[in-house]
Amino acid sequence: MRFDLFQTRADAHIRKAREYLQQANMSRIEHQIAADHHAALAAMYAQRVAWLEDEIASSDAGIRPEPRLASNKQAARQPSGLQAVLSWPRAARLDAAQMPESA
Repeated sequence: MRFDLFQTRADAHIRKAREYLQQANMSRIEHQIAADHHAALAAMYAQRVAWLEDEIASSDAGIRPEPRLASNKQAARQPSGLQAVLSWPRAARLDAAQMPESA
């Protein structure tokens, strides 16, 4: 009978290394998702800052700001160079809302 207490077991080390690799990949994906979310928030707040600065400047100058329409809000939400991803039902509702009603 052999006493293998101090022998290294390659298969156990490889199995553990695979578990660490899987955990590292999951953490990378989670952090990438969080980074994308934070980038979107930063873009949203940059647009909000610009809009509020324009509104303050126009009120200081005595000019009445133009009312923001729904289409302006949607255009303001989309940063240039990026395409919005909409689910089909939401896209269908948006198309239906933009179509003129026939009387």
